[in-house]
Amino acid sequence: MKQPPPLFFLLILLSATIASAATTPTVSPTPSPTSSPTPPTTKAPSSSSSPLDPEQIKTLRSLHIPTTRDPCIQPSPRNATICDNSKPLRHLISLHLSNCSSDLFLSSAALKSLSSLRSLSFTDCPVSPVRFPSQLSLSLTSFSCIRSLRRLSGVWLSRFVNLTDLTVSYTPVKASGLYVILGHMHQLKTLTISHANLSGSLPRHLNPDLTHVDLSDNKLKGKIPTSLTLLEDLKFLNLSSNGLDGEIPTELGNMISLKNLSLASNSFSGSIPSSFSAIPGLVHVDLSNNQLNGSIPKFLSELKGLKVLNLENNQLNGVLPFNASFIKRLAVLKVGGNSNLCYNHSVLSSKLKLGVARCDKNGFPIVASPPKESSADSESDYGDDDAADTSNKKEKHHGPSKVVLGFAIGISSIVFLIIFLILIAKCCR
Repeated sequence: MKQPPPLFFLLILLSATIASAATTPTVSPTPSPTSSPTPPTTKAPSSSSSPLDPEQIKTLRSLHIPTTRDPCIQPSPRNATICDNSKPLRHLISLHLSNCSSDLFLSSAALKSLSSLRSLSFTDCPVSPVRFPSQLSLSLTSFSCIRSLRRLSGVWLSRFVNLTDLTVSYTPVKASGLYVILGHMHQLKTLTISHANLSGSLPRHLNPDLTHVDLSDNKLKGKIPTSLTLLEDLKFLNLSSNGLDGEIPTELGNMISLKNLSLASNSFSGSIPSSFSAIPGLVHVDLSNNQLNGSIPKFLSELKGLKVLNLENNQLNGVLPFNASFIKRLAVLKVGGNSNLCYNHSVLSSKLKLGVARCDKNGFPIVASPPKESSADSESDYGDDDAADTSNKKEKHHGPSKVVLGFAIGISSIVFLIIFLILIAKCCR
């Protein structure tokens, strides 16, 4: 039988391969474990935030705040903005202006568009203040002015009746008293008016919800009123660098939440109230530069949380009632400038450098003696034998002067005798 040519078998094989390829589905190759899969192509998510109110954008531009980026998402580096999530337009609820340019001008129209603000603050913005629209004054719950707005008046500040936080510092405030400012602020919780040249007296009525009061470095006068001692939630009280006087009221012990107390640089007199022992959380106490007298109460060393105690430059007396372990626990202790205060050298080491003298056996400060003669006298008070030796040396030192005096008298007598004999000889001739 005659065999078919090889070309015939090749054609049959090629037809079978084509038929198999037509009936087999295409399968994508499995990527190897080491290869990086190609990330799927996704569209950037569209922003769900609403745009800022155009009127407020216009106001931000007038305040030299860039608006090329969304101020609600990317605030300016020098100025902070916070917006709400309202729709269809968002609104500013917080605005902080800092390091303002000299040509910045606050217009009433611009401020009117910011009536949605809850918080407004200025830092280093010495622009002229303008009358705030009533809607903005009523909407603010926080207002801060630090080295800004050049000058303020009590009446101007009093319009912010819904404030919970008020801060004015290093900006002069003209007011006949604090009550003009605070009289209608019934929701206030933190109050700071410092370095403001504020005069008058402390108000007799304060919001009982206050937790922070800083009225330092002003021209306030008079006594601490009872209204201040009723603030049971107050944690911070700074009345330093004023003209306040009288005794520190014992009722301050009722302020059981107090942690920081500074009455420094006033004219307070009397003793340190023992009622302070009822304030367990005291951390910082500064009563320096007053006219306080009496002894330092021992209970201060029993305040476990106390870290700063400054009693320097008063008229305190007696023995310092602190031991070394209490002093080491403190971060700051200042008791110098109390001339009648001393420490027990058997309890405290002189290496502590407390700024007060050592006590004698009667509990009085040992006055440092002046040098030379008086130093020998002070040593003799302690029964030191060296004092007697020094006295004997002084007596021996005076001995040679008597010998010299006798020698001089003898020489003078001899000279006088010679002259006398010469005169007699001349007379006998």
